[in-house]
Amino acid sequence: MFQDLIHHAAVRPALAALLALSALPLAASSLAAQERRPSHCIALADAAPGVSSLQKASFTAPVEAETLRITYVDHATFLLQTAGGISVATDYTGYLGLVNFVPDVVTMNHAHSSHWTARPDPRIPHVLKGWGDGRTPADHHLDLGEMLIRNVPTDIRSRYESDFVETGGNSIFVFEVAGLCVGHLGHLHHEPDAAQYAALGRLDVVMAAVDGGMSLDTATMMKMLTRLRASVVIPMHWFGRATLDGFLAGMSEHYVIEQRGKATYTASLRGLPREPTIVVLEPAFLRESEF
Repeated sequence: MFQDLIHHAAVRPALAALLALSALPLAASSLAAQERRPSHCIALADAAPGVSSLQKASFTAPVEAETLRITYVDHATFLLQTAGGISVATDYTGYLGLVNFVPDVVTMNHAHSSHWTARPDPRIPHVLKGWGDGRTPADHHLDLGEMLIRNVPTDIRSRYESDFVETGGNSIFVFEVAGLCVGHLGHLHHEPDAAQYAALGRLDVVMAAVDGGMSLDTATMMKMLTRLRASVVIPMHWFGRATLDGFLAGMSEHYVIEQRGKATYTASLRGLPREPTIVVLEPAFLRESEF
């Protein structure tokens, strides 16, 4: 949780029709790009309704149909698990806990070492880097059938060198699964522009950095979350309760606050809360026993 400081630094017919479209993996040609499965989060950006429930179970327990299990592991790392058995670790650092577990996909951002690793487990089938080569941003559109993973690149701006900007140095990853649109903001340094907001589309659940300094400042983060209008916001990247409580106090006028006291939250399209809700999860490394 402290490595950043150390380094200073519902419309069923339409939805069904969209999900029925098949796509080839990302390729360099324009033809391949045209054959990508369309994002239902962008196409149905005005649709939302939805139940979320807490499951007191090991991460090895089956996931219920039409749901996504979200487990807060540490700092900016979450484990996303689907009913079909797909697992994704966000802002993966190489460590999820004292378990012999290999996720199917990991996403990473390199603003700080607490968001990536140079040596991901070679058994991981898909390693998605959130940064490009300095000229061309990362471009991911991974279609796993049950889940579509895509990214929206943003820039990294130095706190100490005002003129330093790494174009496309961060990615907001979007996970489309079980009818849900789930966004992980990564180590976001600026509010998205109009094109980036449009590329994000509808987001039902957002994992947002709320440290207020190392990433986006608190006022701008609040403005962004209000604009996104996600049904559920899960705070991450907070350094102590004072940081978290300050964010919650600022958002309490517009959001219901739920202090879960657990690491795991299970979301479904049908179960999204009627009012915008901040769900506070307590990070816990993976283990075989119950959380």
